[in-house]
Amino acid sequence: MNIWTSLAPENLINLAIALPLIGACLVVALRRFPNIREGASITTGIVLFTVVLAITDNTFNQVNMSTQWATILPGLDIAFDVEPLGVVFALVASFLWVITTIYAIGYMRGHNESNQTRFFCCFALAISTVMAICFSSNLLTLFIFYELLTLSTYPLVTHAGTEEAKRGGRVYLGILLTTSIAFLLFAILGTWMATGNLDFTPGGIFTAEQPKELVAILLVLFCYGICKAALMPFHRWLPAAMVAPTPVSALLHAVAVVKAGVFSILKIAIYIFGIDNLKDIATTDIMLYIAAATVLLSSLVAMTKDNLKARLAYSTVSQLSYIIVGALLASSIAAAGATLHIVTHAVGKITLFFCAGAIMVAAHKKNVSELVGIGRKMPITMIAFAIGAMSIIGLPPMAGTWSKWYLIIGALESEKMIIMIVLTISTLLNVAYLLPIPIKAFFYPTEDKPEPWRWDQVKEAPLSSLIAMIVTASLCIVLFFFGQGIIDLINLIPDVSTQIKGQS
Repeated sequence: MNIWTSLAPENLINLAIALPLIGACLVVALRRFPNIREGASITTGIVLFTVVLAITDNTFNQVNMSTQWATILPGLDIAFDVEPLGVVFALVASFLWVITTIYAIGYMRGHNESNQTRFFCCFALAISTVMAICFSSNLLTLFIFYELLTLSTYPLVTHAGTEEAKRGGRVYLGILLTTSIAFLLFAILGTWMATGNLDFTPGGIFTAEQPKELVAILLVLFCYGICKAALMPFHRWLPAAMVAPTPVSALLHAVAVVKAGVFSILKIAIYIFGIDNLKDIATTDIMLYIAAATVLLSSLVAMTKDNLKARLAYSTVSQLSYIIVGALLASSIAAAGATLHIVTHAVGKITLFFCAGAIMVAAHKKNVSELVGIGRKMPITMIAFAIGAMSIIGLPPMAGTWSKWYLIIGALESEKMIIMIVLTISTLLNVAYLLPIPIKAFFYPTEDKPEPWRWDQVKEAPLSSLIAMIVTASLCIVLFFFGQGIIDLINLIPDVSTQIKGQS
């Protein structure tokens, strides 16, 4: 981390955005040398993570970091600055890029996937746009790179080139672009017309001078315009994107796309509307209860899915709305819980998708009903799955325990008992559709009289994939005991720090 201390703070932002672009160029240049190509991807990811660590260190030291790329109109800039919420997301995305790349090497080769150079190149481009989203200093910059993220991930969704993949890609691109143009763009224009300001500002930019009806409408437009958060009924793109290879699913559900969605909603709630002001907006409760309904309904749908990736996809829809609920509860501790859930859900869900991909590569199985007794052949994978599942559920000693705890405390603080009940019921539904999978894998025999277990029965995924899932599964436990650094960073977010202190 110290190697970057000589750089000007604004150059750290530029470097964080540029490094994945450089990595994409290296991937293309080294396409004839797969081992070197993958080595370049991993190296670029590691370097990016050290840059983000340097940015994190500056954030703790209260060093101002900002840079401006261009001025579109007076007061409308493409500009970036660093604030703690963006740093949390950048840490998650940059670290998990390294781990997902390691996993993808084993998966793509073990599954004999074609177009691997295109895959790793688009992956790097997506991470570059994520870094730009993390450090956007205004809504215009956020909108530009939010759209570029959609475009850069489209080739990943359609990677297989089959008719099913193309159809899934059309749904993915159609819903995300349509909602951005129909809702998000108008929300940004409405905000500019009402305030003359698009900058992310502590406490928000709306005041009592703006018409309450307009502010109420803008909140709805933002919530539905940021469709990557998969709020019902505009969630169908996410299950449709499951036609993509599993490393892409991991990118969509844990590293980049969906997290960019809920991060954007949370950032707008804190820096555009203001946590304290949200409770006075007429549509806050409406969107809160729509998010709560999404939590429950998507969990119920997940229980009906036999396809493992589809079950995990609807689980993601549910878990994303936990973060939206936290943003809309208008509570400091709920917003803190939502921020922490970005981290804990990322490590838990990426573990589950890694396991799903490993099962596909090693056992060629896609459905939950086919996994009875598979723990005898893939014990490491199914142990990792059990750990990831328990973290998503929120069972101690797993990382997900803390984020759900803060969300429930935030619901109580806001006197929203129905939200607390929804979160509790959803947790029970998480148990119902996740825990039976490892239980059947380990404790249900595949035969009436199974033979004693032997090591020579084990057939796991390629080593690099195993290493990746072991790292993320371990993080699910480590962050339960040693997550104070993340808590300290969350404490620095304006209007979120006061009540979370002393709770951990």
